[in-house]
Amino acid sequence: MTKKQTFFDEMSSAAGARAPYRSYESWFKSQDVTRLAQKSAEAERFFRRTGITFNVYGQADAEERLIPFDLVPRILSNAEWRKLERGVEQRVRAINAFLHDLYNRQEILRAGVVPASLIANNDAFLPQMMDFTPPGGVYTHIVGTDIVRTGEDEFFVLEDNARTPSGVSYMLENRETMLQMFPELFSQIKVQRVSDYPKNLRASLEASAPPNCEGHPFVVVLTPGIHNSAYYEHSFLADQMGVELVEGHDLRIVDGRIAVRTTRGYRTVDVIYRRVDDAFLDPLTFNPQSMLGVPGIMDIYRAGNITIANAPGTGVADDKAIYSYMPDIVEFYTGERAILKNVETHRCSEPDSLKYVLDNLADLVVKEVHGSGGYGMLVGPAASKAEIAAFREKLKARPANYIAQPTLSLSTVPIFTEKGLAPRHVDLRPFALVAPNEINIAPGGLTRVALTEGSLVVNSSQGGGTKDTWVLES
Repeated sequence: MTKKQTFFDEMSSAAGARAPYRSYESWFKSQDVTRLAQKSAEAERFFRRTGITFNVYGQADAEERLIPFDLVPRILSNAEWRKLERGVEQRVRAINAFLHDLYNRQEILRAGVVPASLIANNDAFLPQMMDFTPPGGVYTHIVGTDIVRTGEDEFFVLEDNARTPSGVSYMLENRETMLQMFPELFSQIKVQRVSDYPKNLRASLEASAPPNCEGHPFVVVLTPGIHNSAYYEHSFLADQMGVELVEGHDLRIVDGRIAVRTTRGYRTVDVIYRRVDDAFLDPLTFNPQSMLGVPGIMDIYRAGNITIANAPGTGVADDKAIYSYMPDIVEFYTGERAILKNVETHRCSEPDSLKYVLDNLADLVVKEVHGSGGYGMLVGPAASKAEIAAFREKLKARPANYIAQPTLSLSTVPIFTEKGLAPRHVDLRPFALVAPNEINIAPGGLTRVALTEGSLVVNSSQGGGTKDTWVLES
C-alpha cells in the first residue's frame, strides 16, 4: 500500500488550530454556513461588477474570466512575516546589484560564480543596456517573489519576477472585499494594512525620477491596451495612484524628452511604469513591427532623460537557470548567506542533470527557462504517460530550455466549500518596491491557491484562485 503523503497545514495541527489562526477559527465556528455561502456568492458578484477579470492567452474565445476568490484568509504571524520580509529584501538587493554588475563590470562572470554562457545565450539579456545605469541605480522598481512553504519554519523561493510582476491589484481588491464582507473580523483581529501600496508605489517611482526632473515628477502607466491579460491591473493601479494610463501612441519625443498628449498639448513625462514587454518597447531598437511602444524611447532613456520601471533587460534575473545560482548571487553581493532558500534545481543544459531528469520525469516538475504563468511546464506526478513521453522528446530536443525541480510538499490552507473547509495548496507573492534609498514590502502579498483537490498549480490561467493574506500586527 502506498503511504499517503502528508502536507503542512497552516491553519491546523494535531493539537488544534495553530496560533496565528486561533482567533479566526473561533470566529469561523460561530458563523452560519449558509451566511458564509451567501458572502462567497456576494464576493463573486462584486468582482464581476468591478471588472476584476483577466484574459487567457491562446484561447480561441479569449473571453474574460474572473479569478476565483476564497473567503478563508491565509494568516501569517508577525514573526513569520519578519523572516520573509528580511529574506525578500536581501534577495531584491542582490538582484539589483547583480543586474548593475551584469550590465557594467561583469565581475560575477569574471569570478566564475555565474557561467558567462548563461548570459551570452540569454534572450532576456539586452546588449543595449551595457555601460548604462538607470536613474538612482534602480533596475527592478517592483519585484514579485514567489514563495512556497513546506513546514513550520521552512520557506523556499520558487521564482523571482523582476520584469513586470502582476497580481498586486488582486491583493488590494481581496482585502477590500474582506473588509466589506466581514468588518467585525478586523475589529477582533488586528491585521497589518496593505491599502497604502498605491501611495507607496507612486512615492517609490517618483523617488526614482531622473536628475533633470523639474518640480514634482510626472508619472504615467504604459499599457499595451485593453486586450492585454492584465489590463484591469494597469487601469486599477493608474487610478489608485492618481496618474495617467497611457498607450504608446499617446507618447512622443519632444525636445529630447518623452511627452504625453493632453488636452493642453504635450506634457513632459519623468517616470514610465511600463507594462509592455522589452521587445515591444521601442520599434527602432527592438521589434520593428511593434505598435505598442514609443519609437526612440531607448535613446531618451540612455541619455538619462526618462525613468522606465522596471528597467529594460531585467528579465535576465527571472531566468530559471539564473535562479539556480541565486544563493551564490546573494552571497556574492551581500556577503551573507541567503535567508530564503532556493528549491533544488537541475539544469537540463548539463548532461548529468539531463540524464537524471529524463530518468525521473514522473517525479519532477519541469519548467521552461523563460516560462511564466504555468505554461510550458510538466508536473510529473500529475501527468499521464503520454504527456510525459511527449515532454521527454521536447526535453531531448532543447535541453537548455528547461530546468527541473522536485515536487515539493506545498503547505495547505483551507478553502470554503459546500461541505465545509477543505485543504488546498498555496503559494505567496510578496511585492517589493525599490527606490534609490529604500525598499518597501507590502505586508503579506498575494496568496494564490490551487482550487482543484491535490493540484499544485496555483496560476489563475491554470484554474487557480486567490485569498486575502493577513499579517498579524503582533
